[in-house]
Amino acid sequence: MSEVFATTGTIAAIATAVVPQQGSVGIVRVSGSQAMALAQTLFHAPGQQVWESHRILYGYIRHPQTQQLVDEALLLLMKAPRSYTREDVVEFHCHGGIMAVQQVLQLCLENGARLAQPGEFTLRAFLNGRLDLTQAEGIADLVGAKSPQAAQSALAGLQGKLAHPIRQLRANCLDILAEIEARIDFEEDLPPLDDKVIISEIEKIAAEITRLLETKDKGELLRTGLKVAIVGRPNVGKSSLLNAWSRSDRAIVTDLPGTTRDVVESQLVVGGIPVQVLDTAGIRETTDQVEKIGVERSRRAANAADLVLLTIDASAGWTEGDREIYEQVQHRPLILVINKIDLVEESERKTLQSQIPNRSTERSRSPKSKIVTAAAQNQGIDALETAILELVKAEKVQAADLDLAINQRQAAALTQAKIYLEQVQTTITEQFPLDFWTIDLRGAIQALGEITGEEVTESVLDIIFSKFCIGK
Repeated sequence: MSEVFATTGTIAAIATAVVPQQGSVGIVRVSGSQAMALAQTLFHAPGQQVWESHRILYGYIRHPQTQQLVDEALLLLMKAPRSYTREDVVEFHCHGGIMAVQQVLQLCLENGARLAQPGEFTLRAFLNGRLDLTQAEGIADLVGAKSPQAAQSALAGLQGKLAHPIRQLRANCLDILAEIEARIDFEEDLPPLDDKVIISEIEKIAAEITRLLETKDKGELLRTGLKVAIVGRPNVGKSSLLNAWSRSDRAIVTDLPGTTRDVVESQLVVGGIPVQVLDTAGIRETTDQVEKIGVERSRRAANAADLVLLTIDASAGWTEGDREIYEQVQHRPLILVINKIDLVEESERKTLQSQIPNRSTERSRSPKSKIVTAAAQNQGIDALETAILELVKAEKVQAADLDLAINQRQAAALTQAKIYLEQVQTTITEQFPLDFWTIDLRGAIQALGEITGEEVTESVLDIIFSKFCIGK
């Protein structure tokens, strides 16, 4: 392994988020051959408590030289191999906050442990055979899940629902390879291979790979979510829309145009999809230098968003300012939000609808949907969420009923395996010798093995585990 992931010695790290004055419990995790000895050095368990595996002890953490009390805590003992890393593991469950866990970690480091690298606990679990790579990545996805559906998808990976079909595909490739190599070594003793049967088997494997690849976009949607930018002229109700949607007062709302000077963010979940909503400054020409900066940030947010909600003021109608903004963002997936509809009479609504761009009157791209809202009255939010989900569905990116979903690394390996299998079929069709069949078949086997970790390089492990938090 690389120096970053040298897996020798006993390691320690804080395994819970450290937030000032928040959190009732903080955990310091220690793994390695000296974990139990270190715990006995630092932890005093009063009475007749038994030091045995999978038992929680109550007591005090003291400085081993000065005997100064550091914290009142619980100690969890897990002896190898019945632990997360399959090494001896102890966890000090301290009081939360900053000072207690930092002092306990420092004592661990002063008494023989070293600070764990990011993901090193999970790396050891992988190297010791407790997890495969798909399960390790499932743990990272579970920790970072932003919605219940994302958590369920991560749990599916953790339970091996991705590893199982990958291993089966690899086993099928190995069986085909064995058949081919047997003919190479014992050609005179065995009947010739049926080319059509081999191609048929390879096609079945490639079809299953294609099915798995189709989950990539779904997985990305669950992991990263949608970035939605609310844009429009000043004072059209963008901040009111954000507040109504998020059911909070994240954005300041006044009757004065240009109140929002910077991008305000809110995290929501819509139909199981994490949504990052950006309330932007009103876009208009201005001489105010601060507002100019806000307008430029609004334009950048719109261009970087997965979806733009162009918001207009129904009482003002479709203005030249609305048209100018529309021309700037029309290349993005777009929903037109007609806000303040409660201030408009029914007859005026029809006139407004006729002014809004559509495919029959505009050469430019028309909005995907048109939604009417009265954000200040909390009206129209359900319709807006429905429109967003319909747009997601139209783009063939659905989060519903997702059992498993591959990530970018897994998709790259599957794509490579599929390319190798296509090359095998070409080699067979063009009647190359059997030795040539095995070359690309071995490439497909290796690519599939990289997904589960049966064949993996140091660089791949470095990339995967460096993305983990230190305590995991």
